Amino acid sequence: MRATFGLIGKTAMALVLSAGALSVTSTAAFAKEKEAKAEKASYSKEFVAAAGPIQKTVTALDEAKKKGADAAAQKALLANAPAELAAAEAAVKTPLDRMAAGGWAVSIGGVLNDIAMRQRGIQNMLDSGQVPAANVTEYQFYLGNFAYSNKDYATAVKALTPVVQANFKDETAAELLADSYAQQGQNAEALTALKMALDARKAAGAEVPEGWFKRANLIAYKNKLGPQAIEWSTLMVENNPTPLNWLGAGQLVREFSQFTNQESLDLGRLLLRSGGFQNDPKYVEREYVEYIEAADPRRLPGEVLKVANMGVQAGVLKAADPFVADATAQAKGRIAADKASLPALDKEARAAKDGKSPMAMADAYLSYDEAAKAEEFYKMALEKGGIDKDRALTRLGIAQLDQDKFDDAKATFAQVGGVRATLGRLWLAFANTQSK
Repeated sequence: MRATFGLIGKTAMALVLSAGALSVTSTAAFAKEKEAKAEKASYSKEFVAAAGPIQKTVTALDEAKKKGADAAAQKALLANAPAELAAAEAAVKTPLDRMAAGGWAVSIGGVLNDIAMRQRGIQNMLDSGQVPAANVTEYQFYLGNFAYSNKDYATAVKALTPVVQANFKDETAAELLADSYAQQGQNAEALTALKMALDARKAAGAEVPEGWFKRANLIAYKNKLGPQAIEWSTLMVENNPTPLNWLGAGQLVREFSQFTNQESLDLGRLLLRSGGFQNDPKYVEREYVEYIEAADPRRLPGEVLKVANMGVQAGVLKAADPFVADATAQAKGRIAADKASLPALDKEARAAKDGKSPMAMADAYLSYDEAAKAEEFYKMALEKGGIDKDRALTRLGIAQLDQDKFDDAKATFAQVGGVRATLGRLWLAFANTQSK
């Protein structure tokens, strides 16, 4: 990542120029000014004497710019500027001395493309205490930007942290801060910094830049930070629920979680409902296969047939493929008998002493898109107990969501824990996007 800061902003430049406009006509003038108002910030005699050469050089540069001198001509005028500036900096005694020296360093460093000089200049300006309070955050951003370009990542972190905390308008501040941490191998801290930026932006009611999510996901995935990768991919789909983002979030949750076929089944259901399957066939073929395998035509034939047909119609699966053909044939051969058995199983489930039969009944109804009945039996299964509570809660939330019971679904998904906690959080994110 490269620093995006090029020329100092208009407000900052005005302050730099005013600070740099040091009059060297006579030390007597400074003495008179000091006598007129003792507490007023002033230049030291030593600095005034040492600053004469650099003041003349800066004045000549300003005149050349007004006359339209090109970059080469401007640089030629600054042949002795680094040495002249160093002499002035060495003579600094007062805050105003430091402010002026800093302004010159920023200005001259810009012409010479000397980022280290500009960093030193901004640091001096901030250290002088002469930067107006309203502009300090902006100057801190410049300092962090210059430090980042100089690979002085520790200084960049120190400068940019308060900038990000203040929700600075330039969105690159957060990415520069995060990358400054990452460049030092502090990847968890990089993600914490981005989360701080996100929270500050949300608290201000402003839009969160998509780039923050992408950078966070990249840092987390590359460094195998599973919990953070899941957290950021989930935050990303809540912020921008595109089909590609949903697919990526689902795949990250699977990769960094310990899922069985049962969890994979409910992940497939999420990708189906969220639009995650609506991506390039080469990206989703495996997802269709995972879904069909998890649903299993021997257990949920109606759902398998539905998903298989969708895959074929979308051009992702081929009907003649042995896996698809076999799954489809098995499903078709079982659907009629499966549906015919539901009334008797319904009665049996209601009379059961534990929640196993109601859970199986609810699963059947959910697979046939009978959400209201599925909700009833999942609640029954949870009340009777003796089941995988987190699985039942996940699917109860799905049934409620399928009926547009958004508040109920959110409350249900929020209760999902165990190995399914990350999956429940992702379903909750989907519910949040649907209820907006």
